[in-house]
This record gives sequence, structure tokens and C-alpha cells, in this order.
Amino acid sequence: MNKIMFFAHLRDRVGEESVTKDVSGKTISELKQMLEENYGLKLDSVMAAVNEEFASDDEVIQDGDTIAFIPPVSGG
Repeated sequence: MNKIMFFAHLRDRVGEESVTKDVSGKTISELKQMLEENYGLKLDSVMAAVNEEFASDDEVIQDGDTIAFIPPVSGG
């Protein structure tokens, strides 16, 4: 199983800070597509991290990994 965490407006859209799903063997890109379909999210500009390390869309998720989705931030 995998813990999938959401930050900022993504958390508001999903309605939870995290969900648990079995997504091992999928790529980050495949997981993004699944989440877009299930929750109506827009994840094309969102950074992903696996086990607290930024990850590319082609990284394959392993069983037990924690995946976080972090939207871009702005400030000054």
C-alpha cells in the first residue's frame, strides 16, 4: 500500500490530507492521471515527491512508498 499526500489547494479539493491506495508498479504520471480522473485535480504543473525526494513523472512507485503532491508556490 502507498500513502498519497496532498498539500495546499489539492488537499482542499480532495477533502483529505492523505489517502491510502495500492499504486505500486505505476509511474508518477500514471498516478497523476488516476488522481485527475478520481478527484478532478489538475496536476500538470504539480511537483511530486517519493519518500521526501522530488521525483520525475517516469519514476516507478514501489510498495510502501509515500508520494506527495506539491503545487507551485509564489510569494515575495
